[in-house]
Amino acid sequence: MKKQRPVNLDLTTISMPATANASILHRITGVAMFFALIFVIVVWAISLQSAEGFELAKQLMQGVIGKIIAIGTLAALSYHIIGGIRHLIMDMGHWEELESGNLSAKLAIAIWIVTVILAGVWIW
Repeated sequence: MKKQRPVNLDLTTISMPATANASILHRITGVAMFFALIFVIVVWAISLQSAEGFELAKQLMQGVIGKIIAIGTLAALSYHIIGGIRHLIMDMGHWEELESGNLSAKLAIAIWIVTVILAGVWIW
């Protein structure tokens, strides 16, 4: 017996609530931090090898790619911390209702955007 259910394969038409976006973003930033940590460790290791290695790492981090990676790393770290604090507050029994959960998710994303802009201005 076939079930005639509507199937929506166009993912751009699906509107997720702010809480879903916040949750997905928290997971994505966790994975991004893992990969950013690899870059940070490699550059750190190069800088500790010799004076020439330090200069190479310094030039790399002062270049456009280094700055973009630094801003991306700070963006991932800042949202993961903000989302983690939000989850800790929710674990204490606050912001568990639909309205306050959506508001806290929107607030966390707004704070993150401001933080990323400030980090970008600071690094660039």
